[in-house]
Amino acid sequence: MNTIDNICALATGTTGAISIIRLSGENVLEIGNKMWQGKELLSFQNRRKMLLGNLNGDQVLAVYFANPHSYTGEDVVEFHCHGGLRAAKAALESALANGCRMAEPGEFTFRAFVNGKLDLVQAEAVCDLIESSNDLSMKIAEKQLAGALSQKFSKLRQDLTFILSECESRLDFSEENLDWDETLAEKVEDIVMEIEKLCESFNTGSILRNGIKAVIAGKPNAGKSSLLNLLLGYERAIVTDIAGTTRDTLEESVSLRNIPTRLVDTAGLRDSTDKIEAMGIDRSRQSIKEAEIIFWLLDSSSENLQSEIAELLENKTKYHKIIVVWNKIDLLDNPDHIQEIEGLINVRISAEKNWNIEKLLDAYENMVWDNGEHEEPEIAINSRHLELLQDTLSGLPEAIYLFRENSYELAAVQIQAAIKNLGLITGETADVDVLGEIFGRFCIGK
Repeated sequence: MNTIDNICALATGTTGAISIIRLSGENVLEIGNKMWQGKELLSFQNRRKMLLGNLNGDQVLAVYFANPHSYTGEDVVEFHCHGGLRAAKAALESALANGCRMAEPGEFTFRAFVNGKLDLVQAEAVCDLIESSNDLSMKIAEKQLAGALSQKFSKLRQDLTFILSECESRLDFSEENLDWDETLAEKVEDIVMEIEKLCESFNTGSILRNGIKAVIAGKPNAGKSSLLNLLLGYERAIVTDIAGTTRDTLEESVSLRNIPTRLVDTAGLRDSTDKIEAMGIDRSRQSIKEAEIIFWLLDSSSENLQSEIAELLENKTKYHKIIVVWNKIDLLDNPDHIQEIEGLINVRISAEKNWNIEKLLDAYENMVWDNGEHEEPEIAINSRHLELLQDTLSGLPEAIYLFRENSYELAAVQIQAAIKNLGLITGETADVDVLGEIFGRFCIGK
């Protein structure tokens, strides 16, 4: 990606009421005025003012954002056309004919980064915000976009830069009796603690960004599809009294207790001579292997309950995150007589009657967060941040030892490496390949 060309892209979908075409670059004001006809020209005097005019016969609104007060930090022109593929395509064709080229994925945000409107951590938050699937992940992305995480990294880098300056002062003015800071080792220890706290937020960030794969497993006719439909809030799977109705895995995304969840309904586990059903059962077993959490359903009213329990116990040692779901308790005279599976979380429900579903979700939430008190996090790092923070940590214990041995020149080498790694996180020292990988995740037009 370069920052010289004038670029354009559709910034919205084509099925809504409005299609927004965005242009950015040095000459987009001139290009924009060539494209449209209106009573007033797009100009500095009319910046940030919606003007009514025509573009290719379509009545549109146009707005000009003068640099540096725009998303990209460059001159930006937007045309708000009527929705639909044809109007959007015509507007793009006009922009291309008058001197723009099509933007690459993430190029608008890349230019914002290059022009100092965002650092790399904030740019990643733009993508996270677009992809967020629940309120909590959206809030974290918004905080990251506002700079909450960037400020943490910036503070760590400033503290390390101060320590490095102390090292260099001692080396440059070793003969002078200056007022040296004698607590450099302690300062680095504090930085190590702060970095470790940031690393601890990775698990939360990973769950909120990537979600949890939760599989509903069990024997045929245990009520798996009924539970899937109940948790989704709509009829996704066919439910009948016929065992083996579900012959393949069904996967849907849903937010359960603000946890993005990929919920998988599976074919009932049993031996089958039906070739198609057997293939579905093989897929079910594979899904169970890949699951992060398993809702294992038992039909508490079944005459063959012991065989269902035997199947569960056979898998108990393989998968540690199993919630035993005793379904159909509405068919029992006394559900309290159910003998729970020892060593596992047991929940008694009726998917048919919507009984105890909140208890089931409580168990799920506690299992996701390892039974810890889970509060809304202020920040959550991603895998790229984690890798670089771990690299940052790798040399700091040695720096602490060297400071205590008064080996300031050797300690400075470790501090310099830590500063560089933190710069890679925020983009101050990032290379072209890293930038290309990050911005390549974005959609065109953002």
